[in-house]
Amino acid sequence: MDIKPATLYVVGTPIGNLEDMTFRAVKILQTVDVIAAEDTRHTGRLLQHFQIKTPQVSYHEHNRSSRIPELLEQLSNGKAIALVTDAGVPGISDPGYELVKVCVEAGIPVVPIPGANAAITALSAAGLPTDRFVFEGFLPAKGQQRRSHLESLETESRTLIFYESPHRLRETLQDFAEIFGTSRQIVIARELTKLYEEFWRGTIESAIAHYSQREPQGEYTLLVAGTPPAQPQLSEEELKAELLKIMSQGISRSQASRQLAKMTSLPRRQLYQLALAIKMDQQTQ
Repeated sequence: MDIKPATLYVVGTPIGNLEDMTFRAVKILQTVDVIAAEDTRHTGRLLQHFQIKTPQVSYHEHNRSSRIPELLEQLSNGKAIALVTDAGVPGISDPGYELVKVCVEAGIPVVPIPGANAAITALSAAGLPTDRFVFEGFLPAKGQQRRSHLESLETESRTLIFYESPHRLRETLQDFAEIFGTSRQIVIARELTKLYEEFWRGTIESAIAHYSQREPQGEYTLLVAGTPPAQPQLSEEELKAELLKIMSQGISRSQASRQLAKMTSLPRRQLYQLALAIKMDQQTQ
């Protein structure tokens, strides 16, 4: 395989099982001038396994601003560079995107070398609809920001894919229950392609119960079923009537809005504004 000079190769690497490394990826890494790696120690073990002696430089979240100009200069001088991440395809939930973007803007060829990817690997075996899906990556770490983002996905009909760390898994599942409801189907994929690979399937409610009895371990890919098809659209007056009926049972406007949102697949915030309008209507009567 001939390596083209002045080219950035975006190389997919295994997410666990080293046998998922492609022949093409090995050849590229053997032949380029430099490998830009997220973690040179981690990638060093991969290179050692495949007897690849190409020199590495680090390229990660904390040095990207200084490293990008250096890599761009090497590429402009005719060097061929391979970009790799710790696991999977570079640019997916890591800073690889920024280097690719700069190269595209500078007219430097960017060549993808496909490889394993946790989101697609999990989706292929989850048993949830695969014809349409949306990848959300890692959710915000702060609780309120995370919940606000999930609220924007409340009525999303496509399968939702998230990455999550073990120490935030329980909090995220609780947020799922609050925003999506407890009966929504979820698939939790853990340690994909590794020795302890596991797929857990059930409702969000049963997932919370499962992980209240089990300490989360490993890296997680979470797949949540999209919202069911919307019920026939109710008029504004009909929605107000439903809200009033629920609130007459002593339920707060906020909870009534959430309850009706789950029944109608309408945004909770829209229904909450209607609930507030009911109060104002009653005050003006």
